[in-house]
Amino acid sequence: QVQLVESGGGSVQVGGSLRLSCAISGHTGNSNCMGWFRQAPGKEREGVASIYTPSNRTYYLNSVKGRFTISQDNAKNIMYLRMDSLKPEDTATYYCAASGPRGVAAECVTENTYNYWGQGTQVTVSS
Repeated sequence: QVQLVESGGGSVQVGGSLRLSCAISGHTGNSNCMGWFRQAPGKEREGVASIYTPSNRTYYLNSVKGRFTISQDNAKNIMYLRMDSLKPEDTATYYCAASGPRGVAAECVTENTYNYWGQGTQVTVSS
């Protein structure tokens, strides 16, 4: 059973930073795509950042470019999302996700690509 467990969420003030972690267990194969998504109250879930693991190519939502950084520690099976210069509009529940071993890089930005999801961690940015 594949499990993804997020941690590191919390409440910060505008301009603050957080680092989210996603611990992955029970994964028996490679995931071509690893990603972070978020969902704010009353809004649809959106992709924030993703990695195409065969080439380590990364993708970012335009509104987080330059502020968020996705990375992974393959030895520890952990994925991170470093979030700097946080804004109130970053407030949401953040989810990590992993795909199966197929797919191309462009598919990493698409929610339907992902097979496995964490339970989410709340990030609240206050002014």
